[in-house]
Amino acid sequence: MRVLHVDSARGWRGGQNQVLLTARGMAARGHDVAIAVRAGGALAERARAAGLAVWELRFRGDLSPAAVLPLAAAMRKTRPDVVQLHDPHAVSAGLLARRFAGRVALVATRRVDFALRGPFSRRKYAACDRVIAVSDAIAGVLGRGGLARDRLRVVYEGVPDRPPQPGGRGALRALGIPDDAPVVGNVAALTGHKDQATLLAAAAKVATRVPAARFVIVGEGELRDRLEAHSRRLGLEGRCVFAGFRDDLDRLIPSFTVFCLSSHMEGLGTSLLDAMAFGVPVVATAAGGIPEAVADGITGRLVPPRDPDALAAALVEALENPARRAAWGRAGRQCYEERFTADRMVEATLAVYAELS
Repeated sequence: MRVLHVDSARGWRGGQNQVLLTARGMAARGHDVAIAVRAGGALAERARAAGLAVWELRFRGDLSPAAVLPLAAAMRKTRPDVVQLHDPHAVSAGLLARRFAGRVALVATRRVDFALRGPFSRRKYAACDRVIAVSDAIAGVLGRGGLARDRLRVVYEGVPDRPPQPGGRGALRALGIPDDAPVVGNVAALTGHKDQATLLAAAAKVATRVPAARFVIVGEGELRDRLEAHSRRLGLEGRCVFAGFRDDLDRLIPSFTVFCLSSHMEGLGTSLLDAMAFGVPVVATAAGGIPEAVADGITGRLVPPRDPDALAAALVEALENPARRAAWGRAGRQCYEERFTADRMVEATLAVYAELS
């Protein structure tokens, strides 16, 4: 099968990692895979390093001729059986490019649980042959937004099965974390819906119960300065570290005592899946697709979004109960193996393509 993946993002977040994992997995299975991405973006560099054919486009918002016409040229050159459009700008560009390139099956992917914004957004997703939602929660949002259920498919995101990298405690030590400190880790973009503000409020409460606990927040975003200032106001100096963007997550995440995802909106959360793959116990909010991965009291603890008291109580419970943490970690690892591997994601995506052949 010939497949073209399209993604418009400049930076590197969980969605771009999913695009690369999907493309690499399909190429490894013998499919002819190319990828069209934003010129100069992080995904272009990583896809090229992975040996994939890369087309670089100048995305400029939703209706950009600088992206549409080169994308149409890429379609004519690669003659794909399926084009998978991985974000809203890619969906717009793909639909327009198909007008110039000729009939090709279009599969859109939706990774966020935000409601569709108006009739234009609804129409463009409805014009695709299939729409993949990465959780049942997202599929529900799309259905309520007017998309026909017979075009929606749920394919859970997945992450590779790999061993932890050595040196995690050393990496934490370099961030100023004492070797004997229990660590609550968060890996997410510093944006409003990831809601690290609630995590910080909870951290201040945890500090009174578990004084040795430290908090490591990994990620970048427009709210970093505001969150760091909020951390200082809460008296978390020396207890909370903003680690920025890191490329050593396979060292850091396995070294966390507890992984915490505090989002008030969340499609699924690939960093959460990474934690489960490494057997790290999870405390998270019951937002979006998170409860589809975290079973409360079995693979971790779920609390209501935007509730610092409940989040603090769950973190204290985890930090004070090593046996419970270990049980959650084992169950989380088993859940990962059954539902959230990268191989399963690739196979399920190919099954959606096969419906269109």
